Amino acid sequence: MEGRSWIFDVFRRGWYLLTPEEWVRQNFARYLCDGLGYPESLLLLEGKITHNTLTRRCDIVVFNRKGQPEILVECKAPEVLLNQKTFDQISRYNMVLGVRLLLVTNGLNHYCIKLDPETSGYAFLKEIPSFLSIEAQSSEVI
Repeated sequence: MEGRSWIFDVFRRGWYLLTPEEWVRQNFARYLCDGLGYPESLLLLEGKITHNTLTRRCDIVVFNRKGQPEILVECKAPEVLLNQKTFDQISRYNMVLGVRLLLVTNGLNHYCIKLDPETSGYAFLKEIPSFLSIEAQSSEVI
């Protein structure tokens, strides 16, 4: 443990090795809470899912107040380029969760994609929606 840096994760309530990807995950989760108003209690970091009999971990899943997943975030280390492979990965995870909003970040670049399940279409958003706007949209859906 000597020579390694650790960070206390308030979401998982424990100490974790501070890798470049963990730095991005922690800072992006804080941005969602402090900058966009998402309650800490609605974020799940490193949540397990099973896809094609394989267990995977989602970097961040954001739930609405009804307990339904709304946002899926894939975090990469700053030196990792965000490319088609990254988008394919988050899309596979979303086959399990079925969220409407996908976020991909390496801490330097961020992409926000809104999915339309009715048309199977998608659109890149210019900014990440706040918690209040997501809650308003979620209450409109029946």
